[in-house]
Amino acid sequence: MPRITPPSAPRNNKANNELLQKGILLAFIGLAVLIGPAFMAPSGMRDTVASSAVVGWFALVLGGAFVVLYVVRRRAATKK
Repeated sequence: MPRITPPSAPRNNKANNELLQKGILLAFIGLAVLIGPAFMAPSGMRDTVASSAVVGWFALVLGGAFVVLYVVRRRAATKK
């Protein structure tokens, strides 16, 4: 018996893919903020980036949450 997909499936698929992209981008930004000061020359900019570690952790956790949400939605879609 063929599987019938609802009309909202392409829209949900696009939304899920955007969620994954946002999650990966946020995680990358978070890692860049946390790891970046180790590779920068000593300057005022390095101190500024190093002092924003809380923002880096927030971006990393939020990006991870988006990726986990994407995985949960994909698994729920395949079970249906």
